[in-house]
Amino acid sequence: MIQAIQLLLALSFLVLIHELGHFTFAKIFHVRVEKFYLFFNPWRSLFRAKKFDGKWHFKFFAANEDKVWEQHPETTEWGIGWLPFGGYCAIAGMVDETHSTEDLAKEPQEWEFRAKPAWQRLLIILGGILVNFIGAIVIFILLLWNWGQDTLPLRNINSGFYYSELLQNEGFQQRDKILTINGNEPEDLGDFVQQLIIEGKRDVVVLRGADTVSLTMSEDLGTRYLALQNDFDRAERDKHRADNSYQKQRYVLIAEWIPFVIDSVFPETPASYAGLQKGDSIVSIDGVPTPCNIMLTQELQRHPCDSVAIEYYRRDSLCTAYAFIGDQCKLGIAPKIHFDIEHTDYSFWQAIPAGIQYGWNILAMYVKQFRLVFTKEGAQSLGGFGAIGSMFPAAWSWYAFWHMTAFLSVILAFMNFLPIPALDGGYILFLLVEMITRRKPSDKFLEKANEIGFWILIALLVLANGNDILKLFF
Repeated sequence: MIQAIQLLLALSFLVLIHELGHFTFAKIFHVRVEKFYLFFNPWRSLFRAKKFDGKWHFKFFAANEDKVWEQHPETTEWGIGWLPFGGYCAIAGMVDETHSTEDLAKEPQEWEFRAKPAWQRLLIILGGILVNFIGAIVIFILLLWNWGQDTLPLRNINSGFYYSELLQNEGFQQRDKILTINGNEPEDLGDFVQQLIIEGKRDVVVLRGADTVSLTMSEDLGTRYLALQNDFDRAERDKHRADNSYQKQRYVLIAEWIPFVIDSVFPETPASYAGLQKGDSIVSIDGVPTPCNIMLTQELQRHPCDSVAIEYYRRDSLCTAYAFIGDQCKLGIAPKIHFDIEHTDYSFWQAIPAGIQYGWNILAMYVKQFRLVFTKEGAQSLGGFGAIGSMFPAAWSWYAFWHMTAFLSVILAFMNFLPIPALDGGYILFLLVEMITRRKPSDKFLEKANEIGFWILIALLVLANGNDILKLFF
């Protein structure tokens, strides 16, 4: 429920500022905005407001048709629809989902979109994209200013890394230390994974004991990783569906190697009942060696609602404890972290360039990974509202909420820039063609293009949300 609320609030905020971007530029160039709605309102609206005859008029749970209100087209009707998906800004004289060529049969009026010069129409269309991206930058700036930034540089990870079987097949060995990728030192683990999987960089140098080893990755590593992730998700759902205990787990490609020395034991948990204490070092579960935290987590996942034998060292003595693991597959302990996490505080003025750079890096990352969408594995990985909602934390966190909102705002800006008719990018493409050729596409052509674009978007929504449904039930 908390994830669903965060998703609804974030998307509502992003749609609102996106449409306000169109609205603002329309008003700058004296173009009428007929309606401004959060959420869609087929047939009826939850709330409607419009100012005419010198005062505001309000209606609740009312039908959309109103002859009196329609006699005052010079002012904007504000409203909230009942279908909580998106929203819209109906701009006078624009061929979009709110108008057709029949609505535009008359000669263009000076207050209509179609009567304005191409450069003004371009800015009105770009307004939503610009506001989404700038809004994300502003949020990142405020997050850095208020909370600062924690980073874990690779050079601070002296114990090496855990590598999945996929990476072991590429030549990595457990506890290898990453030095460079394509000749450059990655900033942190996330940067390394981005370059390896998303950007497809192939030349990696690691430190193995006292030796420096060069590795060359396979060209199809990124798609193979996506395929493994899809298979892993499917197996996890099948494994837990019978007892209704599914807790989403991700395929771990690479992680810091953290020997599981207990830092704290939470009360009334399997670990506390088993007598585990701070300082105990867990080395195996049911006889299976678990030399690092990832291996311990993976082994616990194999024993939902089961009793396990836990071998651990207390000082120099090897001990055994027995615990019953619930459907969460957790002991209720936290490991001791041995790494030096670097925290950076920012003044407001320092946060501005840092926030801009942060937002730009996220946009660049998303653009680079977009190539994977056009593979079979990438298409299967697409997710809809369910997948997006699962990216929010299950417990409320203002930092996590705003960080995720800003991330989605960058994605929304990029997706709207794609040259698909019915999206802002489609209008931008036609306007650029008009500005270059000095020939304006006909309203009939734009209407047909929008219809095609609309069905493309519907198909993408069906694919993405269909993947969510398949993952939920099959």
